[in-house]
Amino acid sequence: MKGIFKKLMNRETVSYLIFGVLTTLVDWVVFWVLKRILGEEWLLLINAAAFLAAASFAYVTNKLWVFESKSWAPAVLKKEIPMFFAARVFSFLFTEAGLWFSRDVLHAGSFRFWKFDGLDIAKVLLSVVVVILNYVFSKLFIFRKKPEAPAAPPDGAGERE
Repeated sequence: MKGIFKKLMNRETVSYLIFGVLTTLVDWVVFWVLKRILGEEWLLLINAAAFLAAASFAYVTNKLWVFESKSWAPAVLKKEIPMFFAARVFSFLFTEAGLWFSRDVLHAGSFRFWKFDGLDIAKVLLSVVVVILNYVFSKLFIFRKKPEAPAAPPDGAGERE
């Protein structure tokens, strides 16, 4: 168990968690503010605006500080940006479906816990799942480090005489 924890708690995962929390805060703040201003009937549009703000923030922070993909070469961006936003759109659609289900099927908006309604709680729970999904997509597909090519043996090494 200690080995698994040690393997998971490295610079990359800790920085992903930090920037994941910050990205989630961007998403929640935009969501909460717009929901209070526009009302529940605009929920899915509000979530879309929150998604755009958070995904843009996440791309830059993930690229530079989490996965350390420092290149801004057009060939790199042509690969990373579409893959990053495609994965985020998948996460967004997952959240949209979860919010729709929470509002229209579960009627979670009528549930209250302290100053939060059921839709706020649904958003939090969905965000936890989304952070995990986004890490997997980013780690395995988007910012995957290419394996280093093995060093060539010195001239004549490995040849039989």
